[in-house]
Amino acid sequence: MHVAVVGAGIIGVTTAHALRQQGFEVTVIDRRSGVAQEASFANAGVLAPAYVAPWAQPGMPAKVLAYLFRPEAPVIFRPAFDPALWRWLRRWLGECEVERFRVNRSRMQRLAYYSRRCLHEVRERHGIDYEQGKGYLQLFRTVHELERTAPARDMLREAGVPHSLLDAAGCRTLEPALDANTPLAGGLHLPEDETGNCAVFARRLKDICESDGVRFRFGAEAMRFDVAAGRVQGLQLADGRVQADVYVLAAGADSGRLLAPAGIDLPLMAVKGYSATATIIRPEHAPKLAVMDESYKVAITRFGQRLRVAGTAEIGSRGMKLRESALRTLLKVARDWFPAAASYPQARFWVGARPMLPDGPPVLGPTPFPNMFLNVGHGSTGWAMACGSARIVADLIAGRSPEIDLEGLTLDRYAPRRATLRHAHAGA
Repeated sequence: MHVAVVGAGIIGVTTAHALRQQGFEVTVIDRRSGVAQEASFANAGVLAPAYVAPWAQPGMPAKVLAYLFRPEAPVIFRPAFDPALWRWLRRWLGECEVERFRVNRSRMQRLAYYSRRCLHEVRERHGIDYEQGKGYLQLFRTVHELERTAPARDMLREAGVPHSLLDAAGCRTLEPALDANTPLAGGLHLPEDETGNCAVFARRLKDICESDGVRFRFGAEAMRFDVAAGRVQGLQLADGRVQADVYVLAAGADSGRLLAPAGIDLPLMAVKGYSATATIIRPEHAPKLAVMDESYKVAITRFGQRLRVAGTAEIGSRGMKLRESALRTLLKVARDWFPAAASYPQARFWVGARPMLPDGPPVLGPTPFPNMFLNVGHGSTGWAMACGSARIVADLIAGRSPEIDLEGLTLDRYAPRRATLRHAHAGA
């Protein structure tokens, strides 16, 4: 059976690998010149299942409004006359209630922990080195921020996730490079969480896939699915057409454009994220652990002799223009904690569109068309969920039962009355 995968980011590449492992003939289509060149290119690199949570959470609407008046803010909201944006925001507001947050977070973490296991299996099978590291330290500048972590810590305890709450001295003992002049109330240490260079992993997995017979078609922009007689009959490209038995959509923020003409209304919103990558010039002042500044929601990760500083969520603006205010926030946080570590004036900047759904979890698996499957909507946690999502989709296409419960992870949650959807589908 021939499967066409649309998208060669981390989601598409891992999907291609999982499908090939199950014996399918696979072709990957992407408009870029190589893999991981959009949202997967320069993200934070955090693989922290315990930290995975929806953006829709209690208190977030008030925070977004407060951030409107701050020059350096973790969330940038740019109101626009866009009906789709306001529909998305209305659904997002409904998901910010405490109980909805708990449900959505549980769904995301179920997938993220499974995905970490799948990632380890792939890494060990192929011996992939992707600049991985272990340990994650969440930093709180104020006592108020630290106290607000009590519900999250309760959830970690209930799930049996190793963690420890540290005072300021404990944080600086664990990570001696933290600057002594930056206010610090304490931190939450997650010793089993990980980091890794997403783009490096994707490129190495692509080489493995190619050596195993997977075909990649780059510079090929998908225009629309040709649908007739209740099935996808082909994929129209800007310069040709692809014919396959089964189609998997893993095109990130561009997925909504391809789904709408086929009659699938999925509320995907492109939420922009930023990063800065700077060369380390004084290794003794650079972090050994990955850290997250809770005030600014900025992650700082070390990849060899480079420091990756990533964060900021910008919603409501189109295009991939770099905004100075977002870049200033990243560099401020980096200099606050590790002022002498890297050559910040020479940092390379990046912006990417995260494909975010209002409630947080992605959508995996079948659609109303028996030969079309989805692997979309991972938001800012695609790297943490990629290998697990890929295996689930491959299992469904192969007619196998996935290894985890798919409750809340399929298109059913957006179309509960659509009789044509099924949690498990044997493929074409």
